[in-house]
Amino acid sequence: MADLQEASVTLPSDPASVSAARRYVSDVLAAWGLPEEDESAETVRLIVSELATNAVQHTFGLSPTFTVDIRLERDERLCVGVTDSHPRRPQRLPAAVQQDNGRGMVIIRWLTAECGGRLYVDPTPEGGKTVWIAMPWSARAADRPR
Repeated sequence: MADLQEASVTLPSDPASVSAARRYVSDVLAAWGLPEEDESAETVRLIVSELATNAVQHTFGLSPTFTVDIRLERDERLCVGVTDSHPRRPQRLPAAVQQDNGRGMVIIRWLTAECGGRLYVDPTPEGGKTVWIAMPWSARAADRPR
């Protein structure tokens, strides 16, 4: 396999795009050898759903699109980033029981850490940001017993 594989899609900042982002990532992971039913694939799909939802809901209409970037580095590390053009960095809100939102970043951080990964935010040259997760990738993921 190549030292670096990359895929990217740009979608409108619309709630319907969240499921399109999730499907795109699932298809890319499957093409790279991680079947849809694998637990790792499900974790990445959930993370992408949360990141895409944040890009749609929390940019207040100031980011007409968002981009999902996926990189597989040397069959060792998977990186997934969601970029929007809004400069506000994600906020970690207290997740009180009565809140309907505010838990997305907590969920993302927890899922990423559970997989041995990390989350980070990079500013873009255009003034927006990319929220990245990086996690270990097993080149033999497709061969693991279920």
